[in-house]
Amino acid sequence: MTKGHYLALPIGIIAALALALTVGPFAQVASAEAPAALKQLDEAFVQVAEKVTPAVVNISSTKKMAREGMGGDLEPFFRDHPFRDFFGDEFFKKFKKDPGQGREFKMHGMGSGLIVTPDGIILTNAHVVKDADEITVTLSDKRSHMAKVIGIDPESDVAVIKIDAKGLPIAKFGNSDKLRVGEIVMAIGNPFGLNQTVTSGIVSAKGRSNMGIIGYEHFIQTDAAINPGNSGGPLVNIEGEVIGLNTAIASRSGGYQGIGFAIPSNAAKLIMDELISRGSVRRGLLGVKIQDVTEDLAKSFGLEDTSGALVSQVIPGTPAETAGVKSGDIIVKFNGVKVGGASELKNMVGKERPDSTATLTIIRNKKTMDLTVKVGERTPQIASETKSSGEAATSNELGVEVDKVPAATAAKMGLKEGEGLQVKEINANGSGRKLGLRVGDVILEVDGTPISDVATFNKKTAEAKKNKLIRLKIQRGNDVRYLASSI
Repeated sequence: MTKGHYLALPIGIIAALALALTVGPFAQVASAEAPAALKQLDEAFVQVAEKVTPAVVNISSTKKMAREGMGGDLEPFFRDHPFRDFFGDEFFKKFKKDPGQGREFKMHGMGSGLIVTPDGIILTNAHVVKDADEITVTLSDKRSHMAKVIGIDPESDVAVIKIDAKGLPIAKFGNSDKLRVGEIVMAIGNPFGLNQTVTSGIVSAKGRSNMGIIGYEHFIQTDAAINPGNSGGPLVNIEGEVIGLNTAIASRSGGYQGIGFAIPSNAAKLIMDELISRGSVRRGLLGVKIQDVTEDLAKSFGLEDTSGALVSQVIPGTPAETAGVKSGDIIVKFNGVKVGGASELKNMVGKERPDSTATLTIIRNKKTMDLTVKVGERTPQIASETKSSGEAATSNELGVEVDKVPAATAAKMGLKEGEGLQVKEINANGSGRKLGLRVGDVILEVDGTPISDVATFNKKTAEAKKNKLIRLKIQRGNDVRYLASSI
């Protein structure tokens, strides 16, 4: 059936139904029921807005900055801001210097927040209040209060602040794990400083990760209009329950383009509770660098699907090394729960309490086994689970020129003498380019065989050519990863 035929049938049916509803016996029923249904939906939106907006606040922050060396239209504090690509320059141009010729100027920011306790505890985004010298909260009844920070977690972009007030309206949290794609949602906040703005849409997707916005990502995606200033406001379902914390938008203009992201309420609430109880968040650590399993990588390991997280490197002295995890292992389950990919595993481990015991189900050499690991604590210093002499030679199979790694480079990268070969040049039309190799990469293994000389490299790539599939283990800077492709 062609696409045109496929489309023709529904259009015909719709036309027939429209005619029947207009002139047939259903006309009276349709005219009576359709408005009632619309009125019910309309009333639902109104009730949700009335229920939640009193608990949504406007947050304005001020930061004092030194004037010396500062210049340009965009304030330097925000010039390399991690959310600039999402909010655009026009948003950050709202953060203007105060007039005057003093040695300091004040930077002003804006955002939204959600009252979670009657005595003034407020949930918001970390980027709304981080590094602020003064935080002012304006309630829905226009009263203003100075706020203090209870705790900030930049890796999840969640923060908790508090004002001195009593008897405040609060919002009810829903279960974001039960959220379904297609559900109606409403975003409430203060976009562009316009207080108590309500927009509606649907849940466009769940579990969005690898966005490069924050350290731990498992976003709800929505097409409800989210604009600068909505950050920290709630995303609510049709029952008026908070199921997300609006965080970022994907936009080229800095404004709404139909793609917004919210932190799931279950995740935000867990972090909020820990910030309230101890002022910071403790996260679990395995001590591995991991990556997603591509189709080519799966084939190279003899696997049938791409689920799981591939261990590209085990950090010495970490729980993973103690448990016996090895580079090349594929972690397919964590405490019995299936691992979809690297980001999913990172989130799973991050939720674990340090010093707890966890079970890893791994695939090694096509065999499945379980390993028991004592979870460590992730610190800024241990940020794992993210992602020459001699004659140069060119591999005809990959179209790359390789050479021994210079001693200074090897020392900087933590490599042993003679370990690996460094990529010097890449043929634009060669398989190396297709694999994703870059000049400067160090090739450590070819199909599981350690590489220390050109002869071995050429032999193994020639064998891979016969099998029409190759897998490389490489080091790029301090990052170790696997690459695989057909050749």
